[in-house]
Amino acid sequence: MGSNYIRFDWAMKRLLRNKANFAVLEGFLTTLLNEKIVIQKLLESESNQEDEFDKYNWVDMLAENSKGEFILIEVQNNNEYAYFQRMLFGTSKLVTEYINRGEGYDNVRKVYSVNIIYFSLGNGKDVVYHGKTEFRGIHEGDVLELTPFQKQTFKVDSVSQLYPEYYILKVNDFNQVARSPLEEWIYYMNTGDIPDSATAPGLDEARQRLKLDRMTKEELNAYYRHLNNIVILRDNIYTERAEGRAEGRMEEKREMVHNMKSLNIPLDTISQVTGLSIEEIKSL
Repeated sequence: MGSNYIRFDWAMKRLLRNKANFAVLEGFLTTLLNEKIVIQKLLESESNQEDEFDKYNWVDMLAENSKGEFILIEVQNNNEYAYFQRMLFGTSKLVTEYINRGEGYDNVRKVYSVNIIYFSLGNGKDVVYHGKTEFRGIHEGDVLELTPFQKQTFKVDSVSQLYPEYYILKVNDFNQVARSPLEEWIYYMNTGDIPDSATAPGLDEARQRLKLDRMTKEELNAYYRHLNNIVILRDNIYTERAEGRAEGRMEEKREMVHNMKSLNIPLDTISQVTGLSIEEIKSL
């Protein structure tokens, strides 16, 4: 049975940038970071890609929370072997871009890098990883701590809280029953479905605002084309077709039908998107 809800990456592109829908994103971040997150505003990020591959492969969003911290959220659909370095580049760029020349280093902003990936990154058994920076003595093994004055000045408890923190959600690796609020979010990101039993912060708002039946016919067409392109990306199909050639268009429709069927999209919806009859679709 197909999902009734919009995929998270498409929601980030089209819906979650609207202030009225911030509650969805705030719920996810509150669940992940384990503290109440309130988004003050969204900032300009790198996501205006012109490359057709990146257009479907990657989406990012930069939010500023009520404490003035940055949260960079990235969704990556296809394999990138240097993704760890990409994460480092993204946080480093933010740190340097948002401090004015001549300002003291105490004005460096905290950055959270949240990476939702749909490919196998690295070698590990978990589906969620958290990375942070700490300094450990090479002789005593102790962790270098802040002085009381630094704690009071910077309003943090540890050195690691001053540095960028990284979260990696390996969505495709989740194939079990969701038993925690964070797993409920990962289940939605993996399947596009939100079970009635899910109670994680933000998912109730997602149920209301990310339903397919709220989209116009044009929006649905664009959305299903996006899903089709993602399937093509994952299968590593990069076939260039000449515009205007009838056989090329038919081949494209044939692939689209195959991919949409694999996503359990209803036949009448496939018919609307492709312009093919139900009988033609069944025969492909």
